[in-house]
Amino acid sequence: MKKPLLAVVGPTASGKTSLGVELALKLNGEVVSADSMLVYRYMDIGTAKPTAEERKGVPHHLIDIKMPWEEYNVAQYQKDAKKAILDIYKRGKLPILVGGTGLYIRAVTDKYNFNMPGEDKELRTLLQKQALQKGKDWLYKKLCKVDPKAAAKIHPNNVRRVIRALEVYILTGRRISDMQNASYNSEYDLMLFSLSMPREVLYERIEKRVDTMIERGLIEEVRKLLNMGVPRSSTSMQGLGYKEIAAYLYGEISLEKAIELIKRNTRRFAKRQLTWFRRDPRICWVQSKDVKANTKEIIEKWKEYIDQSKKENI
Repeated sequence: MKKPLLAVVGPTASGKTSLGVELALKLNGEVVSADSMLVYRYMDIGTAKPTAEERKGVPHHLIDIKMPWEEYNVAQYQKDAKKAILDIYKRGKLPILVGGTGLYIRAVTDKYNFNMPGEDKELRTLLQKQALQKGKDWLYKKLCKVDPKAAAKIHPNNVRRVIRALEVYILTGRRISDMQNASYNSEYDLMLFSLSMPREVLYERIEKRVDTMIERGLIEEVRKLLNMGVPRSSTSMQGLGYKEIAAYLYGEISLEKAIELIKRNTRRFAKRQLTWFRRDPRICWVQSKDVKANTKEIIEKWKEYIDQSKKENI
């Protein structure tokens, strides 16, 4: 029989973190983070990383496992997450996957193939030079020609991912979209939940969160990272909030403009997340209420699902 895996997914600022904690408390579970930014240490405010108080004693895995200047990718995450889930099973607990990085989630829930070539520094340097000389839009159009499926899932401004997709194609002659192709066929007894709310409500929550981050000291957090020598080009510093505040600290834009850009870029990011998750027919969308009500509703649906699954396997 497949082992159970509960997942709480969805866009940023939708309330996944607190919901995941409450579910873990009620279901004897542990949280496995599926957020590509929470892996980095010293990046707490801009990532909305749950504090010790917010975690309420619930173990959280794959948080603070990398230094901000280190690279981390979905293939590494897949290995780390599956190891964490196996360890949770060994303790007789329920793993609860919580996050909004769509590819990270599917790397765990479905059978993605990451047997891809390693990095080619010489080729990457060439592609980076082309991006600087001819523009990131030129590089993105190049990807659109050779791998339109991959291009559709990558934002034109995400030069790092554009370069990686081109790198795989040039080195192997195969599209990265084909190599990452996954069907909805999980090795787990899986149920996915996401909170549903009007778009304007979500955007209001995003704007309030950004204001709170500024109040809590996001500017100082970014300053410390830069003083530590974390390159602005690193994956971590390309995160929402970090790249905009870094631009402010370097005198490239005003603080007012930086905050405006963080809010705008986060809204756009949330829209892309929703588009990604809406494509997955397995997700059970729950109307957002208060944490207590949502927790109760999801637990009821989860128990019904598990009971039905057991009957089918008798």
